[in-house]
Amino acid sequence: MAELPRDIVLLVDDSPEALGFLTDALEQSGFSVLIATSGAAALNIVERITPDLILLDAVMPAMDGFETCRRLKANPAISQIPVIFMTGLTETEHVVHALESGGVDYLTKPINIDELRARIGVHLRNARSAQSARVALDAAGRHLLAVKGDGNIHWSTPQATRLVNAAMGSDDGMDTVVSTIADWMKNRTIATRDATISVNYGGQDVLHLAFLGTIGPDEYLFRLTANNQRANDEVLRQRFALTQRESEVLLWIAKGKANRDIGEILGLSARTVNKHLEQIYVKLGVENRASAAVKAAHALHEM
Repeated sequence: MAELPRDIVLLVDDSPEALGFLTDALEQSGFSVLIATSGAAALNIVERITPDLILLDAVMPAMDGFETCRRLKANPAISQIPVIFMTGLTETEHVVHALESGGVDYLTKPINIDELRARIGVHLRNARSAQSARVALDAAGRHLLAVKGDGNIHWSTPQATRLVNAAMGSDDGMDTVVSTIADWMKNRTIATRDATISVNYGGQDVLHLAFLGTIGPDEYLFRLTANNQRANDEVLRQRFALTQRESEVLLWIAKGKANRDIGEILGLSARTVNKHLEQIYVKLGVENRASAAVKAAHALHEM
């Protein structure tokens, strides 16, 4: 039987003695351990390898643990990794500082290994549960993203990211979304459910964001749709007797997207996109994607 992959713990501490002691204890507990002796080194490591959990010393020279944690949490790609602080500081203000920086827990030195092992287990299970929920949302085709109170992305489903980049024709389209949400969060008076925000790019409203509500402390949920996407889907579906998915594929064909891009946007395999195209050609009475795109464009122009 193949051995299950070990969970990866990134251990960040400037003390060689602490690193040696904790590395041995964690490896004996079944974890793979990465070591960083500074906050800067930790940030470099997570750019190349994504750990499952981070153990972070609060007091370090140059960049302390609090600043290191804030920088880790500012990166949406790794912001969901649980961070447990370790330090000899026990005053309430330090505990609060650690949690406000993005930590999920706080252990005082000297570290009790049994307690550390138990807390790591709890936070790994919680992180996997949250990740599973986001995967399930994406598998269901949900274009969702959550932001913090300052408008920065807390997490987004991969489909939401693909939709943003496809609508704007850019791999950094999420920056525009972040800026738009940040302005809305700053100026809003009452956050009403289903309030709609338009995202402008290149002088056009290309996306709509619907506010779905608050789902946690400093966590706000939005649903993304392409501008007039729903209405366009409905026009094509009714005009050509298409299924929901066929109308979505045809809409992106009309916008000039290649099969690979359509698969990325809709979360479909290339083979599935081709299968839908075969049915679309039959229903539209055409033989190729160019003719299908022309027919779709005419139908949308007449709406």
